[in-house]
Amino acid sequence: MSDLTAFIAGLPKAELHVHHVGSASPRIVAELAARHEGSSPVPADPAALADYFAFRDFGHFIQVYLSVVDLIRDAEDVRMLTYEVARELGRGQVRYAELTITPYSHVRRGIPAPAFCEAIEDARSAAAKEFGVELRWCFDIPGEAGLPAAEETLRVALAEQPDGLISFGLGGPEVGVPRPQFKPYFDEARAAGLHSVPHAGETTGPETIWAALRDLGAERIGHGISAAQDPELMAYLAENRIPLEVCPTSNVRTRAVADLAEHPLPALVAAGVPVTVNSDDPPMFGTTIEQEYAVAARLLDLDESGVAGLARAAVEASFLPADGRARLAAEIDDYTAQYLSA
Repeated sequence: MSDLTAFIAGLPKAELHVHHVGSASPRIVAELAARHEGSSPVPADPAALADYFAFRDFGHFIQVYLSVVDLIRDAEDVRMLTYEVARELGRGQVRYAELTITPYSHVRRGIPAPAFCEAIEDARSAAAKEFGVELRWCFDIPGEAGLPAAEETLRVALAEQPDGLISFGLGGPEVGVPRPQFKPYFDEARAAGLHSVPHAGETTGPETIWAALRDLGAERIGHGISAAQDPELMAYLAENRIPLEVCPTSNVRTRAVADLAEHPLPALVAAGVPVTVNSDDPPMFGTTIEQEYAVAARLLDLDESGVAGLARAAVEASFLPADGRARLAAEIDDYTAQYLSA
């Protein structure tokens, strides 16, 4: 284990772009598949999941992702998934995570919204006590399902108001799913006090990011890597301190970027754009948050202090209250100082 790998392994972290279902480990997916065996194409053998998760393109990824969503059929499944995702986050020394959750996908499959929210909140409470992981929720619209999904996502958010809910998002395919149509839903969510964190500029160009900023009031951008194609946009993001939630391995696995050597992260950082490093759907993409920090360190030529700076950037870009940000930043600084003086 290199010194940098060891440093990253113990580094306290915040993760801001990680999906609920997409964080299900092979063990959890296999357990769910076995529980619902015979009614799903998802293999119940953890070893077979690597082949199942070999994505041809972004459209195929969405197809596979939704087949895993279909394994979550009752509140008990929801609670188990959420609790086990928190366990995995804790193993990566993640102290705080804003987990992207798509309630529409589960409610339309028959899980009542109150039971769904009760399950995630029960898991959130247990995760804090047992794993030292603080979870918060981003309820996101699955863009491919259109305005009915937006309506239902907003309804669940405002009617249930689970204690951990802090933000409102938009995920799924970008191609053929214009951002402006979702403006009324984001307006209402923001009026209710939720932060705006839509995906944009992953598989489409800079105009999608401009639309997310202009029409959806985005405070952070999920992915946002195509901003590197637009110097004016990079200058705007830098000047207004609007962070991008960058997920390098994900971008390669979904073919949004040809390979890591071509990833625009260095260009974004050079332009002064605030960036955070995240894992997106880690088991599906064969990665972990530690590996994403290692990838970023290689792309940006960072040493331990530079990597600690990435961890602090995630804390700063989070929606933690000021005292929570200060505590986690101090933990990162203390860990770094002790590691470098050892």
